[in-house]
Amino acid sequence: MSSKIDQALDVFNQLCTEVDITSKSFQITNDVCFKVALASICFNPVFWNVVARLEYNTHFLTKLSGGPKNGCYLLAFTIFSLGIFRDYLYERALKEQVTSDLLTGPIFTYAGYFFFALGNIFVLSSMWALGVTGTYLGDYFGILMDHRVTGFPFNVLDNPMYVGSTLCFLGTALYFGKPAGLFATLFVHLLYSVALKFEEYVLFTFRFSLFSCLLTPTRPFTAEIYAKKAREEKKKAT
Repeated sequence: MSSKIDQALDVFNQLCTEVDITSKSFQITNDVCFKVALASICFNPVFWNVVARLEYNTHFLTKLSGGPKNGCYLLAFTIFSLGIFRDYLYERALKEQVTSDLLTGPIFTYAGYFFFALGNIFVLSSMWALGVTGTYLGDYFGILMDHRVTGFPFNVLDNPMYVGSTLCFLGTALYFGKPAGLFATLFVHLLYSVALKFEEYVLFTFRFSLFSCLLTPTRPFTAEIYAKKAREEKKKAT
């Protein structure tokens, strides 16, 4: 992980040099604090995807907590706490980074406020529309919504929570005037794009053996869950 981050930072700094951005004011300090923040950003979606898939296939959180709702609430608390810790690490890392003269001034400050506020609107309105279980992977626990949410913000964006979170990172970067924050925002966007592909388009069946854990792609996950629910309801009706 550390070597990959080093390579990405080198590419970013080289790009800044090639476009004639002053190296001292528009580059990233390659320190441990920033690497830890990026590692935390990377860890969170990997964690919730792996844990959710394990729950779907083994029901280990349901068994551990005494029910699917309790398991979902436990996962929700964990994901929320990890998100708070990630944001703390990100803000702390930015304070250690170089502030660029090219990103300072009222325009960037107000832009930071705007993107941060807009991002929070998307995130919070999504959580309000979905509820706790809808937001925090309740479908992996068998807690399905009666119908698909189509109101705001889902009538504006397909994935408002991911977009909103990315905008919050961007807003913070602009507010503090940190090029490192722009790099982190790009990193978040790419990471969420991969996570989204994993969540929405590929269902993995976990097959455990003594020496390995195989991931076998089958069909789109969300479609499969609701198709399964429809089959079960049809079977009960007959």
